[in-house]
Amino acid sequence: MKAELRGNATSSIYLQNLSLFNTQQSSLSGALKGCLGSLDAACIEKLLLHCASALERNDVTLAQQVMWVLNNVASSTGDPNQRLTSWFLKALISRASRLCPTAVNFNGNGIVERRLMSVTELAVYVDLIPWHRFGYCAANSAIYRAIQGYSRVHILDFSITHCMQWPTLIDALAKRPEGPPSLKITVPSCRPPVPPLLNVTSEEIGLRLGNFAKFRDVPFEFIVLDDSPNASESDNPFHFESILSQLSSLDLNLADDEALVINCQNWVRYLCDEPNGVDSRDASLRDIFLDIIKALDPNLVILVDEDVDLCEPSLASRITTCFNYLWIPFDALETFLPKDSCQRLEYESDIGHKIENIIGFEGFQRIERLELGSKLVQRMKNAGFLSLPFGEETVSEVKSLLDEHASGWGMKREEDTLVLTWKGHNSVFATVWVPSNGYVN
Repeated sequence: MKAELRGNATSSIYLQNLSLFNTQQSSLSGALKGCLGSLDAACIEKLLLHCASALERNDVTLAQQVMWVLNNVASSTGDPNQRLTSWFLKALISRASRLCPTAVNFNGNGIVERRLMSVTELAVYVDLIPWHRFGYCAANSAIYRAIQGYSRVHILDFSITHCMQWPTLIDALAKRPEGPPSLKITVPSCRPPVPPLLNVTSEEIGLRLGNFAKFRDVPFEFIVLDDSPNASESDNPFHFESILSQLSSLDLNLADDEALVINCQNWVRYLCDEPNGVDSRDASLRDIFLDIIKALDPNLVILVDEDVDLCEPSLASRITTCFNYLWIPFDALETFLPKDSCQRLEYESDIGHKIENIIGFEGFQRIERLELGSKLVQRMKNAGFLSLPFGEETVSEVKSLLDEHASGWGMKREEDTLVLTWKGHNSVFATVWVPSNGYVN
């Protein structure tokens, strides 16, 4: 279902060192020559795989030749496939600059300079396509129904979009027939170093939410977990172990009339899925996190993420999966934004940031470690959680949300999971859970 690539595009991305491509096209292998007459999505994918294979064999000459071909296909202002190709090419060059710094004279310290958004700009950002709002809508609807009868609600929020989910829930709680509950939201003091990035602190976000809650007559409290790790311990601003340590020692002091909700939106992927130690039998940080939140005995756990498997150690596998998945947002943006739209270019550059991490890095530096919704569902079950179905009211609300966007967006159910689709292809999944021990329907 990928958009067709218009064949004779000649525009190319800007590269800091064009001498990288000063090799003869005639030396390409026979397999690559077969692509030169029909540069559709399948051939672009083939070229990307050839380039990756060459880099893994330290065949810099072949890698440069394939990059030369890709450079004549890629365009950051072209059609969806050309735009996507431009980001894959940048990621491969970035990888090459780290693997072969003497052979590839290119500054690979980052493919794009990140811009800090204002809160208003972030609101527009998440409204462009339902990539984030799908999860917000499904989660908020499930939370609203799960906390009926409670006069106090405490939400532990693990997400990457700076609490953009909560104004809608606050507004819904303000309209609750029996009156709004008091609402407490707790967030970690640090987040994964990924877009979108905001130009205000978590404390400032809390103040803004508090002002809105006050306007809607909802009693509100906002807490940022105190996290002061020794800066010398890690160069990574996202301190996984510190967050887990805080959670394991967290004393919530929940009242009898207080519901605990744990919200995980595009978060679990950043917890390493490999054993946390030298022994392969050691639990991963991902499993440790699930064990810790289960021990908190929440009334509800929300789990929302992208429905794709990018955990594979094989670079070729990640390229194939990533290329055939991330065309979705590029194709969706094509339906309503001009090719030179600043909003579109910035949204796509954030996807490019993700592509660079998936393709350009290995080991602990590769933090984008998504797994299929079905695999994460099994992981939750193994951790002792029970999935709950979404109610018909939630399904109806999500459908109403999708009606506000392009007709290619849809939704389907896979057992208890809601899945956002684009032209029939899975993109984002949403699930709700409770600890299996002691659950009473």
